[in-house]
Amino acid sequence: MSENKGVAVYCEIKDDKIMPIAAEGLGIGRKLADSLGQELAAIILGSGVGNYAQQAIAAGADKVYAIENTQLKEYQPDIYVSVLESAAKQIKPLIMIMGQTDGGRELAPRLAFRLGTAAILDCVDLDIDGESKRLLQTKPVYGGNAQAVFVTETDPQIATIRTKAMTALEPDASRKGEVVNIKAEIDAAAVKTKIVKRVAEEVAGMKIEDAAIVVSGGRGIGSAEGFKQLEELAALLKGAVGGSRPSCDNNWIPDTSQVGLTGKIIAPDVYIAVAISGSSQHMSGCSGAKTIMAINKDKEANIFRYARFGVAGDWKKVLPAFTARLKELMAS
Repeated sequence: MSENKGVAVYCEIKDDKIMPIAAEGLGIGRKLADSLGQELAAIILGSGVGNYAQQAIAAGADKVYAIENTQLKEYQPDIYVSVLESAAKQIKPLIMIMGQTDGGRELAPRLAFRLGTAAILDCVDLDIDGESKRLLQTKPVYGGNAQAVFVTETDPQIATIRTKAMTALEPDASRKGEVVNIKAEIDAAAVKTKIVKRVAEEVAGMKIEDAAIVVSGGRGIGSAEGFKQLEELAALLKGAVGGSRPSCDNNWIPDTSQVGLTGKIIAPDVYIAVAISGSSQHMSGCSGAKTIMAINKDKEANIFRYARFGVAGDWKKVLPAFTARLKELMAS
């Protein structure tokens, strides 16, 4: 019988707070830990991370492992995976949750290999099997056309979760928890790469992965000029503008706004698809949206299979009318 016990969530830090996806991980982690009757722990790496411990506790953690070292101030994969390996061997969690971020999807498989287990990436749901008490890990497969449930037979069971696929708990500042400070020992020989430069992604307005509402355009928009109408609607809804791969390839919008399997995978509350056919590659990036609305002149377009609301018509006529009506409603 495995000696591993409890649920641990690796909490990434950004802009002086734990990332939203870390809070989402703690939210689903709390549910899993309660189902097992076990403890939920948060793992935070960095320099001066003790300041973030209460944030993790407020988000649902029973215990926080604050792992300190000046070399952890900036993300470096070789160092981070080595420290997480050491932490996992010390904590021995039954389940380990990470975000499907650039760092999470880089670290999870490397960590799983070192621990002799498996990692299931990009999960949209996690649950505990009532009989076996193993983790049920649900993720999209076949380009998002189906979902499969995976079960790992080895421990720890490592999973990364898709942004906004899980729900964070309402922060409770009154929650109490234990903070365990650990000083990381880093072997310089383990560092095989060197970061020589970091370039911050420049995005005008809100990033599509952070937006609750995304207005996205496809090849049918026809030009960068056409995207200005999408920008108007997005600004009205306090959302962001995205697009399909052809839109980015034609330089109508930045590559950072591409939604899809080779772009960004998002799960906004509302996804408005304008002149997007709905290829499997694109739908892999937005099928997690709570509500999809589509405008397309082809009533047989694949996008209508996913859309809760759809209009079969010319976007040049439909979108201005939709935007004008929204302005009226918001003004009243």
